[in-house]
Amino acid sequence: MLPITAKTSVCGILGHPVGHSLSPEIHNAAFEALGLPYVYVAHDVPPGSVGRALDGIRVLGYRGLSITIPHKVEAMAGVDEVDATARVIGCINTVVNDGGRLVGYNSDGRGAVHALRESGADPQGSRTVVLGSGGAARAVAVTIAREAPPATLTILGIDAAELERLAADVGSPGGVNVQHERLTDASLRSALAGADLVIHCTPVGMHPQEGRSLVPRELLRPGLAVFDAVYNPRRTRLIQDAQQAGCQTILGLEMFLGQAYVQFELWTGQPAPREVMRHIVEAKL
Repeated sequence: MLPITAKTSVCGILGHPVGHSLSPEIHNAAFEALGLPYVYVAHDVPPGSVGRALDGIRVLGYRGLSITIPHKVEAMAGVDEVDATARVIGCINTVVNDGGRLVGYNSDGRGAVHALRESGADPQGSRTVVLGSGGAARAVAVTIAREAPPATLTILGIDAAELERLAADVGSPGGVNVQHERLTDASLRSALAGADLVIHCTPVGMHPQEGRSLVPRELLRPGLAVFDAVYNPRRTRLIQDAQQAGCQTILGLEMFLGQAYVQFELWTGQPAPREVMRHIVEAKL
């Protein structure tokens, strides 16, 4: 590790709890790999205290922050500017300190777009289906609509009000054919029949529910790309079923890494050392 001096730039993560986070190991390894005078630390900040924490970050001159659960919405009120895409998503997970001015971003959606493009499943111009309407689905759907617009974007969810809001927000830039419907066996079957890409953004299949999948095995087919935002376990039931059906698959781990690459590059202005960061995550998961 590089020596810490008075010239070392500090980055960190705000969360509650935060002791389980892999971010300090990931980013410190990346800084060291490139010989950058940065250090990354973790701060456990109770809900309701994020504004004061951000004031402290501004005064202390931290270069950047990751924002994690449960602070992604609260942090928006404490920064000076919010990136246009993050504003529509409704939360931030990244802060850049630009000379005392804090700018908030959401790197989750960008991480998903990165993962899809790197895997050869670019959503732009495709017939894409998003499963879910919560936080992960918002980040992915809004970012895709703005940065990699599909030919059609179908969103299937359970919460009617949440689904309506997301569909309206995704369609707000114009130019994207957005459809939304309550998630049922029939709507899922219909949507997947004509899809090129399905993006799963619900907690179904996440530890400790590893054996579950929203998508029946018989709806999966060659020619369909399947991306599961869940990364614990690494290979969910959906991913296993999709691989057996001959689908192209993209693991949630790729989105997790993609958002970390985006954060690193926003803070440093340098290309992220991807293999170094990947090695840390794969060793831990």
